[in-house]
Amino acid sequence: MNQGYAASPPDVAAPTLLVVEDDPTINQAVTDRLVAEGFRVVQGFDGPGAVAAHGEHAPDLVVLDLMLPGFDGLEVCRRIQGDRPVPVLMLTARADETDLLVGLGVGADDYVTKPFRMREVVARVRALLRRVDRARQLAAEQPPVVAVGDLTVDRGSRRVTTRGSEVHLTPLEFDLLLALAAEPGAVRGRDELMREVWGWADAGGTRTLDSHVKSLRAKVGAARVRTVHGVGYALEAGPTASDATDAP
Repeated sequence: MNQGYAASPPDVAAPTLLVVEDDPTINQAVTDRLVAEGFRVVQGFDGPGAVAAHGEHAPDLVVLDLMLPGFDGLEVCRRIQGDRPVPVLMLTARADETDLLVGLGVGADDYVTKPFRMREVVARVRALLRRVDRARQLAAEQPPVVAVGDLTVDRGSRRVTTRGSEVHLTPLEFDLLLALAAEPGAVRGRDELMREVWGWADAGGTRTLDSHVKSLRAKVGAARVRTVHGVGYALEAGPTASDATDAP
């Protein structure tokens, strides 16, 4: 077994989570709580061990610390998302917007700032797993391709193109765009989007949404995603002449 990770006893019926944290006390505390909640847990303690564990165990979700030995959580996220899409909950001691946007840009879905409550971690994990299940269900039930102006969203291949060029989105950015594209021009409320895309809504989640909207705008064009202050966001079919990234 690679010394950079360890696995709890197998339970084939339970979702597999990868917990990556270099502090053994925090890692074990998070692991114990998640095991008690019914999950199978693989533990990673450094960057190389996390990537190796992901490749061997194919977890359903990754709980990932930002600061790690070997290489950091951002690099871990880049490598595992390049292998296959997987929901990632980041653990960070830094709440700086730049750090969060970089994390979201490489494929993280959500974050929890240290010090955190274990019940919050469990709630976020369950919400992300529900989001994945809901995305699969919607993909099977709704039209395979959605077009909004020159923007095309293909549910089956999870590909987005604009003016014939592919736009590379993270899994959660894709789901957020899909939620907005379901009703072009209509304003989707912030709480509504949090419930539909993340599976939960609370006051602490709005910054997560705003950060993802900002990242999405940078990729599809700032003018496409309209902000209605105090209400929410709308996806517009109009031209994207303005590529400036507005604050959400």
